[in-house]
Amino acid sequence: MTSQVSSAAEQADQADGADGAVVGEQRKPAGTKDVRRLDRVIIRFAGDSGDGMQLTGDRFTSETASFGNDLSTLPNFPAEIRAPAGTLPGVSSFQLHFADHDILTPGDAPNVLVAMNPAALKANIGDVPRGAEIIVNTDEFTKRAMQKVGYAASPLEDGSLDGYQLHPVPLTTLTVEALKEFDLTRKEAERSKNMFALGLLSWMYHRPTEGTEKFLRSKFAKKPEIAEANLAAFRAGWNFGETTEDFAVSYEVAPAATAFPVGTYRNISGNLALSYGLVAASRQADLPLFLGSYPITPASDILHELSRHKNFGVRTFQAEDEIAGIGAALGAAFGGALAVTTTSGPGVALKSETIGLAVSLELPLLVVDIQRGGPSTGLPTKTEQADLLQAMFGRNGEAPVPIVAPRTPGDCFDAALEAARIALTYRTPVMLLSDGYLANGSEPWRVPELEELPDLTVQFTQGTNHTLDDGTEVFWPYKRDPLTLARPWAVPGTPGLEHRIGGIEKEDGTGNISYAPANHDFMVRIRQAKIDGIDVPDLEVDDPDGARTLVLGWGSTYGPITAAVRRLRAAGEAVAQAHLRHLNPFPANLGAVLKAYDKVVVPEMNLGQLATLLRAKYLVDAHSYNQVNGMPFKAEQLAAALKEAIDD
Repeated sequence: MTSQVSSAAEQADQADGADGAVVGEQRKPAGTKDVRRLDRVIIRFAGDSGDGMQLTGDRFTSETASFGNDLSTLPNFPAEIRAPAGTLPGVSSFQLHFADHDILTPGDAPNVLVAMNPAALKANIGDVPRGAEIIVNTDEFTKRAMQKVGYAASPLEDGSLDGYQLHPVPLTTLTVEALKEFDLTRKEAERSKNMFALGLLSWMYHRPTEGTEKFLRSKFAKKPEIAEANLAAFRAGWNFGETTEDFAVSYEVAPAATAFPVGTYRNISGNLALSYGLVAASRQADLPLFLGSYPITPASDILHELSRHKNFGVRTFQAEDEIAGIGAALGAAFGGALAVTTTSGPGVALKSETIGLAVSLELPLLVVDIQRGGPSTGLPTKTEQADLLQAMFGRNGEAPVPIVAPRTPGDCFDAALEAARIALTYRTPVMLLSDGYLANGSEPWRVPELEELPDLTVQFTQGTNHTLDDGTEVFWPYKRDPLTLARPWAVPGTPGLEHRIGGIEKEDGTGNISYAPANHDFMVRIRQAKIDGIDVPDLEVDDPDGARTLVLGWGSTYGPITAAVRRLRAAGEAVAQAHLRHLNPFPANLGAVLKAYDKVVVPEMNLGQLATLLRAKYLVDAHSYNQVNGMPFKAEQLAAALKEAIDD
């Protein structure tokens, strides 16, 4: 997250994503175990997709947020609804990086790995640095389970883990024993082992427990015995950490007191922030919000969340397919609503014809694309930035569409407001490009004050707007605002404002169907001029040292790029950084910024789509640094690539 950071904290974070550092002497209060203070910790929970790792990570994150740490998360789960148990494709993980200062990424490598079975260990051990702590559920390391993932011998006994701090814990057995007083089958009791692990980690890192206990009672309110069983497992995990000799040290990570401006904060994911941004935009515009959507990973959470807010005038429509979803949304836009459709890359392909219709009709419509790995079905649960060129050009004919991209989970709120501003002001569909990393990741977010939100009020046309040569007052649906080139927005049913809609080319002004070559040429150019004329802020450049190399990013690469730039500057390197929110139109000063540097490096989670646009438009030799492995960049990886570019 972006915030003012004290000098000491900034120095501590120069290696954002590195191992946690000890910042205080080991101390031993009377009657307790040793406690060691750290400035940061990276924890990864990993297990089978049925082991509840996402819930465990989410609960640990919520308690960490309430404690006041800055944090960043990376949920990672399989695409299959239920992959075969105990297999590598079925491994689900949740990584959390939390610190006593401002941080930017979920971290490069975990300090602690909690592995619930052999598959979880095998899938994640490559990311764990030597010396890190590994907590394994020994009950799951059976011969069959190990053979299933290719272990010829037990890694807990063959010496392959000697370089780590290994904590073998029979989590399943301990959980079942803790719940023996409950009227549960063994299988039912075993399901609570994730709560035992959560209790143990909560003890290790001095996390609050009240929120988790309240959550469990609420989640299982209709099954009080299950609630009490989970609470008992959670407390048993805490008590195990307190009493066992295997964990001789616990750790403290102080609240990030200097990282946050004054305000009220909450932990928020990108999809939740985007949902709240859409609701806020509808309230600021004084328009009902309509979402026409078809469920698709990783965008479905927006549909789920908005369906809870009927009290704010939100209507959600789960359509039978992607085309119906955007068709209903465009109809709602014609009817005077703030209209939204949500999807991912495959859905954008299906929606492309209706997006083109929205361009022709010149109606406000938000098309939210939560990008994922492609092509085709691709990697549904992995992240990518490969839809930029699709958003820019993926329609027939000349159909320009503005593009906005958030840079952090919390920034999805502001990006939604900005996309709504453009759509409503300029009467155009707008593409909002988030991605799976932002959508599922989370960070602390300052809840804005109402007076900080933009005024998005829209005036519908109420009467005639043009006088014919004979003096007759008429309504011209394509008569344009001289500043924005937007056409009037006339709600159906307003007397005297009847007008044609449809995909066939319109005559300028009258909106009548026209096949005239000169008119089509004019309409194509005026639609492009409207997009080109959208008012977007100039690009801000962070360059304190007069660098000759600029690293330029967009979207979710912001965190890794900024962390990498911090590392380089701490090592004495001069490097400038800028990040694009508006990808169509580009900021007016972008060309001048690019030409001010000897080298421009563009890291992207694609094969160089932004770099291609920059080379074509500004004739600059933008250097691509690309990754398409379904995961976000690591700060160390980017720092090395940027150092090589600087030295080249």
